Amino acid sequence: MQREKRYSELSEYELKQEIATLNEKAKKAEQMGMVNEFAVLERKMAMAKAYLINPDDFKPGEIYEVEGDNGSFFKIDYMNGVFAWGYRLNGDGREEALPISLLKKLEQNQE
Repeated sequence: MQREKRYSELSEYELKQEIATLNEKAKKAEQMGMVNEFAVLERKMAMAKAYLINPDDFKPGEIYEVEGDNGSFFKIDYMNGVFAWGYRLNGDGREEALPISLLKKLEQNQE
């Protein structure tokens, strides 16, 4: 039995195929009212998308908007692979990790 590859082991093409498949499954889950299944598939898509982005584009100390959570901002303390570790500015100050695909650059961060 062949084990399933990790996202980190997939090529760009394979990642895009996986994202398309997950997107189709998510649409079906949403149409069928399967809220929990939809949320899981959305999270998997975010993880796969993170591997298509260069982590070097995200800098500790900078603030990013959190995709899908309007008005929520995230300050990066440090990077670990495709995860940004830090805290939400409007949160309770607890450290958390977000896949970089969920972070959107603010205008002042762009060069």
